[in-house]
Amino acid sequence: MTAAPPSNLPEPARFAVFDGDLDAEWAALYAGARALAVDTEAMGLIHGRDRLCLVQICDDADNVCCIRLARGQQRAPLLQALMENPAIEKVFHFARFDVAALAENLGMAVDPIFCTKIGSRLGRTYSPRHGLKDVVQELVGVELDKRAQSSDWGQVEDLSEAQLAYAAGDVRYLLPARDRLETMLRREERWELAQRCFRCLPVLADLDRQRFPLLFEHSSGGNR
Repeated sequence: MTAAPPSNLPEPARFAVFDGDLDAEWAALYAGARALAVDTEAMGLIHGRDRLCLVQICDDADNVCCIRLARGQQRAPLLQALMENPAIEKVFHFARFDVAALAENLGMAVDPIFCTKIGSRLGRTYSPRHGLKDVVQELVGVELDKRAQSSDWGQVEDLSEAQLAYAAGDVRYLLPARDRLETMLRREERWELAQRCFRCLPVLADLDRQRFPLLFEHSSGGNR
């Protein structure tokens, strides 16, 4: 289904909403991308309790789509092929959550990964603000509207125009932010360190799913 989300931002080149999975045309369109920006919306932050409701994708030509997921859905084959394609970098903000959500709900092993939050923490050490809104505003010059962030994403068939606009906005500026972070990380000689961090993300996501989120934190009790 093709649509155009209302927003105070410029409209994307193309925008579509799908139920359950991409269609063949959009899957082929994205298959030729060097990188894809990806985000997810869920009913909450606890894997296994809070289901995944929406997956948003954008390529570097500003083609944006939202995939609405039904309750209990366990597979999205065309989306999975993209998420597991080793030739396409998947760019997230706080990838740890999204990678875990895609694995928990749809059985996807996302790879390779770039996380703009990790990139920001490694590169923008002059700032204490590493949320998506702050990163995009500084690096891309766009102010995101986050008012629909905490809303009921489970009503997938009746998502409001404000929700769709919010969802689209969250992926449209990840790729330019990623490129600016790469420049910064290379300049500061932290690019290889960032790459090593990104390769660890699937392990951290699996630990979150299995209820070991604090495994690497030091405890004052017991032996060191």
